Amino acid sequence: MGIIGWIVLGLAVGAIAKAFHLGRHERGGVSGTLALGIVGALLGGFIASVLGIGSIGSFFSLATWLIAIVGAFLALAIHDAVVEARQRPRGA
Repeated sequence: MGIIGWIVLGLAVGAIAKAFHLGRHERGGVSGTLALGIVGALLGGFIASVLGIGSIGSFFSLATWLIAIVGAFLALAIHDAVVEARQRPRGA
């Protein structure tokens, strides 16, 4: 997949994940959405390949999109956990 494909996939997947995510920490604009989508695609592709259930391949593959979306949701969950841990007072 070329760089243009990664950008389009990243923006679309990031937007889908942000639209369905119920977290309180939704900011970042277009660049944050793009970063979320690309990180999600990489994370999802890595986990899927380790588990042997698929990988990020063709732009037009449904499996590519599903793996990227699941990865983006995981990235958002990790982000929320880190932000929540930072905001929690020490010793609580």
